[in-house]
Amino acid sequence: MQKVLLFSDPGIDDSFAIIYALLHPQIELVGIVTGYGSVKKEQATQNAAYLLQLANQRDIPIIGGAQGPLSGESVTYYPEIHGPEGLGPIKPPEGLKVNLLNFDQIYKIIDQYQNELIIVSIGRLTELAVAFILGADQMEKVKSFHVMGGAFLVPGNVSPVAEANFYGDPIAADLVMQRSIPLKVFPLNVTNQALVTPEVIQYISQTNATPFQPLLEPIYDYYLKAYKKNIPGIPGAPLHDVLTLSSIFNPTMVDYYYREVRVVLSGVAKGQSIADFRPKPDPVPEENLKGIAMKLNYELFLKDFVEIMTSETSNTTSTSK
Repeated sequence: MQKVLLFSDPGIDDSFAIIYALLHPQIELVGIVTGYGSVKKEQATQNAAYLLQLANQRDIPIIGGAQGPLSGESVTYYPEIHGPEGLGPIKPPEGLKVNLLNFDQIYKIIDQYQNELIIVSIGRLTELAVAFILGADQMEKVKSFHVMGGAFLVPGNVSPVAEANFYGDPIAADLVMQRSIPLKVFPLNVTNQALVTPEVIQYISQTNATPFQPLLEPIYDYYLKAYKKNIPGIPGAPLHDVLTLSSIFNPTMVDYYYREVRVVLSGVAKGQSIADFRPKPDPVPEENLKGIAMKLNYELFLKDFVEIMTSETSNTTSTSK
């Protein structure tokens, strides 16, 4: 079992990733850090708690993250993509009780699992940056870091050059790119290719009834409709965050380029991710090199996604058949 601490902002895509993690027989989800991004922090927390309740996994700790970026700028949310409450047409039940733990719980989890722990960030980078600022020595005990974010030599999704997680807090993103060792980055270059079609979601929904079954098609359909408005003719919706998790257990799924990564902090290129892809890049210290996922084995991704989402064995302790 691989112990994973997940930084997220659910959000439909993040919710699929949480569901994937809860169903994965090799993932022990040891905590979820919830912050702003796709929705406000409070709503992201409610959504994470709702998914854990469905899985009967309420003992998994939820840790309170940030309400906004390090710059103090106002936050833009995306209800047209994720819905007003982050789960498309689905509304979490009212009165959902959440035992929201303080931020220092992150360090307690790191101490508990030491070099066994993988940190996966699929939302804004603010919380992870703060974790480095407040506890740099503690963060050295983490086995590895996996971050969904960036766009290298391809268009962004919230600006001509920037991906949403890096754009939302470029100061934090740049700090995380410098401090995380070892780090693998999953930019739009590969995550845009992780398309899941309506037929696949329908098959998953019909094949194996899990506690999440009533959510899958409604939230996916909402998500796909938004993508079709932005990208006419797209055959499916990309599950950026699922790919970031899936790659941990499928090392041949993506090809990596190892480069130093920096993020533009302001101006018209705010949030742009930069790496030196020249044939002979300037030399940098080895610890500065980050694995940038640049090529996806799509068939392997899709096979893994379907297998996990239709698995008869999962980390949920109750299922409906």
